[in-house]
Amino acid sequence: MITQQQIETVLGQTIDPTTGKDYLTSKTVNNIQINQTGVAIDIELGYPAKSVLDTIRQQIEYALRTLPGIGSITVNVTSNIIAHGAQRKLKLLPGVKNVIAIASGKGGVGKSATAVNLALALAAEGATVGLLDADIYGPSQPQMLGVSGQPHSPDGKTIEPKMAYGVQMMSIGLLIDVESPMVWRGPMVTQALQQLLNDTLWQDLDYLLIDLPPGTGDIQLTLAQKIPVTGAVIVTTPQDIALLDARKGLKMFEKVGIPILGIVENMSLHTCSNCGHTEPIFGTGGGEKMSKDYNVELLGALPLDIRIREHTDAGTPSVVAEPDGQIAAIYRTIARRVAAKISDMARDYTDVFTQIIMEDD
Repeated sequence: MITQQQIETVLGQTIDPTTGKDYLTSKTVNNIQINQTGVAIDIELGYPAKSVLDTIRQQIEYALRTLPGIGSITVNVTSNIIAHGAQRKLKLLPGVKNVIAIASGKGGVGKSATAVNLALALAAEGATVGLLDADIYGPSQPQMLGVSGQPHSPDGKTIEPKMAYGVQMMSIGLLIDVESPMVWRGPMVTQALQQLLNDTLWQDLDYLLIDLPPGTGDIQLTLAQKIPVTGAVIVTTPQDIALLDARKGLKMFEKVGIPILGIVENMSLHTCSNCGHTEPIFGTGGGEKMSKDYNVELLGALPLDIRIREHTDAGTPSVVAEPDGQIAAIYRTIARRVAAKISDMARDYTDVFTQIIMEDD
């Protein structure tokens, strides 16, 4: 009969394509049952992976088939997303397990398009997701998600998030006239951000993505000091100017103790829609070099493709406009990698331990 040690040896040699780690040492093996007819194994991933569950199941079954006389094989693969700790042990937001900051050092690198598509990709992979548009001066998420109208307030103090393609979202753009400029000083902007974040009734979110404005100003500082952030994703393009500013953004998060989950490189290659010629308009290898310099993961690279712009302008981002397309597949891969990086981080136990109150006799 097959032994548990034999099975564990195989699982220890089988690599999860998302995490790059084997299933045994990554502690995703929940249960191994062996009987006269075969084996049954439970695999519990720490990240949403709806689109690849069958692939993982088949991968493990194929690996186990190398054991002679193993008999029947049953592999059950599920996901369980838990809350992870934030910087400086800040208390988690009500109804939110993990907060992901999507940031860039400068504008024009496709950060907002990345944020909305990553939110939709995480939702497509089976997570409950929220998206906060933190760009008070230039909110763009209502347009990108095709959302309009004032959000509902059940009590005159809090507001309910709008729903778009299964994602809960909130933006200052829903509370003001679309053509009204926000002529506010820094303190008013940071106060508005905190109100949007804390007064929105987020409902049981696995992940809340915050689409930050470019730069390293008041909003970023408020985020670092008062908002519990699980980790940050840096968005850049390959060109040297963008990378210079992206490095500043990365160093800012490092200084305030927010882990860098990785780098996303936008506009990596352009393929001519007429002749098919591909060329790196903004240079090559910038994101990869930056990831090596700072020992962070290059989560993925996206092409300079007109459809990304067309989809967000139309209020139907690529992940929902062409869910089976190549661009959506890249976003889903990046989203799984982001979530997998979070799953390796320290767990938050504030919801596990009961409060202890000391009283005098």
